[in-house]
Amino acid sequence: MSEPVRQFTVALDDDGIRVDRWCKRHLADTSFTTVAKWARTGQIRLDGARVGPGDRIAAGQVLRLPPEEAPRDDPKPKRERPPLSEDEMAFAREMVIHQDTGAFVLNKPPGLATQGGTKTTQHVDGLLDALQFEAEGRPKLVHRLDKDTSGALLVARSVRAAAFFSKAFSSRSAKKVYWALVVGAPSIEDGTVDLPLNKQPGTGGEKMHVDEEGGMPSRSRYRVIERAGNRAAWVELQPFTGRTHQLRVHMAAIGHPIVGDGKYGGPAAFLTGGISRKMHLHARRIRVDHPDGGEIDVTAEIPTHFRESLALLGFEEPLGDMMPLDTKPEPTREDRKAAGRAHAKQVRKARRGERRGRGTRE
Repeated sequence: MSEPVRQFTVALDDDGIRVDRWCKRHLADTSFTTVAKWARTGQIRLDGARVGPGDRIAAGQVLRLPPEEAPRDDPKPKRERPPLSEDEMAFAREMVIHQDTGAFVLNKPPGLATQGGTKTTQHVDGLLDALQFEAEGRPKLVHRLDKDTSGALLVARSVRAAAFFSKAFSSRSAKKVYWALVVGAPSIEDGTVDLPLNKQPGTGGEKMHVDEEGGMPSRSRYRVIERAGNRAAWVELQPFTGRTHQLRVHMAAIGHPIVGDGKYGGPAAFLTGGISRKMHLHARRIRVDHPDGGEIDVTAEIPTHFRESLALLGFEEPLGDMMPLDTKPEPTREDRKAAGRAHAKQVRKARRGERRGRGTRE
């Protein structure tokens, strides 16, 4: 008789996390490769629908997994993480720019991956043992930055904080502002890019592209801080959605690829005159509510190559923080409709109250 499938109701502490993160948290012996295989073959279901490892789950939903596999006669020993060297411990702690009881904010350098993968052995996740300190559990990633993107990266210090922050990112209440150098200068000083994005076929999901028909809604805002004629511009960016490589694809799509981003800008993404060929995209600021009340609002210093490029182009760094982007996106058509319905509901409610008031007797 075959074993029954397993069903789990998503708890409040797991609200907003990804499927693969849930499996890592609750099925410690199940590898990401196994979870990906289950998803690929349709064996993972969320409220009856197929989901992928990166899809997010909500409290109260039912996650269905295949039956537990019988233990093998010769199970492979669980691979332990090698202890960190003193240099690795020091490197991890040097990245910390904010620390409290619930979180760290790191200033991730360019070239360091957030998580491991094929042929990626050095990454932020692998350094988090250095930041455990007196806490019971290991710190946990709640969002990520591309390998070549630098800047503010939030890390939770407990399961409770991780669930809270994950929900903030999935609901877009967490706010992130980036700085970038782009090729050319946008003719519109302050604009919104609203272009749906999807995985580009044939790239194995490693590259995104604009897909007007089947893409996911994606919105970003930019503001030009300074421009160097028509050669380059220093811009502030704010994503209102969280698609993979969103800012990079959006800026390339409007004809102004991020300097150093050959993946989306091709050869045109590189400037001459001593400008570094590294990516010039930096998570400048992060603002998010704290699970214990109040908020975290942290600014991350730009890396050396970015600072040198600003100087070579004649840009003055203090100008970047003088006029920050708004923290709220421009209302969409759906937002305006919802606001109109809410207002109409309040009006109807007030009128019913007036009618009841006229019908009462003293």
